[in-house]
Amino acid sequence: MEANEPEELLTPSEVAAMFSVNPKTVTRWARAGKVSYIKTLGGHRRFKASEIRRLLAEADASADV
Repeated sequence: MEANEPEELLTPSEVAAMFSVNPKTVTRWARAGKVSYIKTLGGHRRFKASEIRRLLAEADASADV
């Protein structure tokens, strides 16, 4: 990814689908500080795709142990 290229952002529903959880769970994680987010001008949460992929990889790795 180039420096001037914008970060891909995911909606709570997209994150929820990746983790096979309810979107409300993703919102709870965000409120608890387990995952960082960006608020849009409309007040919606968006999550950095790179961070979500990293968390997903960590979750998969710990499940393999």
